[in-house]
Amino acid sequence: MARADGPIKTFPLRGVKDSPPYLHDGRLLTLEDTVEFFNLILDTKLTPPEKTDLVVFLRAL
Repeated sequence: MARADGPIKTFPLRGVKDSPPYLHDGRLLTLEDTVEFFNLILDTKLTPPEKTDLVVFLRAL
């Protein structure tokens, strides 16, 4: 039986545009690279306009 041990800890996205490179090993140099990487890995099937919208949103944070 699962139970909650407290709040889930996640990293903040605020200011993400100011903290490249991305991933633990720094292999993704831009937000566009990062969105494309996760699009491929997670098979989210984002369209080019959706990827652009996501990058614009991340830059606005």
